[in-house]
This record gives sequence, structure tokens and C-alpha cells, in this order.
Amino acid sequence: MIADSFQDVTVLFADIVEFSRFSAGMSPERLVAVLNEIFTDFDSIADNRGLEKIKTIGDAYMAAAGLPVPVPVPAADHVERAAHMALDMQDALARFNVNRGYQLQLRIGLNSGAVVAGVIGKRKFIYDLWGDAVNTASRMESHGLPGRVQLTDETRHRLGEAFLFEERGLIEAKGIGELHTWFLTGRRRMKPR
Repeated sequence: MIADSFQDVTVLFADIVEFSRFSAGMSPERLVAVLNEIFTDFDSIADNRGLEKIKTIGDAYMAAAGLPVPVPVPAADHVERAAHMALDMQDALARFNVNRGYQLQLRIGLNSGAVVAGVIGKRKFIYDLWGDAVNTASRMESHGLPGRVQLTDETRHRLGEAFLFEERGLIEAKGIGELHTWFLTGRRRMKPR
């Protein structure tokens, strides 16, 4: 087993809304081509924003900022990088839709906190994440709304004033309980100095 603890990372989960319905009747080759085109764009965004792609499962995409090399706390910008990636992913899917004539939407969840990351098992190794921060990020996605980026109260407050938000309020998150949540709606235009 290879595993490391990271005290402060931001986890991103994204899922293409109703992808099973969209892909019904589509050939397996076309389905793979569509997902490959979308996820290749997401991989480029992850590279540009400094996030680590963790995995894809079907039409779901998982990434994290702040690992495998932890960012020192005073300079920790992983929350902002993950928020930028979420907004960039929505923009990329919108461009994909225009170019291909589709109307796909993403549901994205973000959460920040401690995780354990590593590789376990004996075969088909995959780098993965575990912990409450991961579970909560997953619930932000699964309990979110189509076309929206949902985040926890903690993550919203850590983002500060560089972004725009809409308060969603309390939601009941399966296995977690009540959480106060927000939607990330955009970037605030900063005035030049």
C-alpha cells in the first residue's frame, strides 16, 4: 500500500447530466469518441489550472488541487484553481455543445479538506483519494443541479471575493446530514490597479 495524508486539498467531481439517456442508441465507438473529446478538454484544463486528474468513471470526472505536492498554507491557492477549473469545464462543454449540436450539461461539486491519497490493491493500480472531504465533494455533485457548480460553505468562504456566488441554502446530503451550500456562478471582474 502506498498512501499519503494531505491536510488541505480541494476535490472536484463532475458528472454529465443524463448521459445514459443521451447515449442510448449510440454506438459504443461513438460514445467513447464523445467522452474522449470532452475529457481530453477537461484534462487540458486540469493541466493548465494545476489540478491532478484522479480518475474517470463512465461519464464522471474527478480531479483534485493541492496534491500530489502539497501547497504551503499561506500560499495555498488550490481552492481558487479548482473553482477556475469548474467554470472552465462549463465553458468547454458549452463550446463542445455548439460545435457538435448537443445540449449536454454538467453537475459539478467542490469541497476542501483533508484526504488520504494513494494506491492500494494488487492489480490495475489507480491513484485514488479517500476521506470525508472526498465524500462531501461527491455529495456536492450528486445533490447539485444541472449546469451548476455547488460547493460547501467552507469552500465558498475560502474563495473570498474573487468569485460570484448564489446561496442555495441547506440541503440534506445522503450519509452526511444537513449542509449549507452555495452555487459558484462566475468570476468577479477585478479592477486594475
